[in-house]
Amino acid sequence: MLRAVLDEYAEHDVEITLDTTFHDDLDLESIDLVTLGGRLAARYGERVNFAEFLAGLELEEIIYLTVGRLVTFVVGCLRESRER
Repeated sequence: MLRAVLDEYAEHDVEITLDTTFHDDLDLESIDLVTLGGRLAARYGERVNFAEFLAGLELEEIIYLTVGRLVTFVVGCLRESRER
């Protein structure tokens, strides 16, 4: 999903790891995060609420958000939905 967002909006090829930051490393802007949120919603439905996740973060946490932190959030949401 992230690679698809990058292909749509960014013109650079970068290795994506768990430590990759959305802002500094990938140069993603808020509209890109909205697009990523839409892709997450299309794939996982209500189980993964990316907008709610972002709303719970401080501005600095959003600026330094890593792929790993997002992966941890998604995995936690999916695990939680299976346990219900």
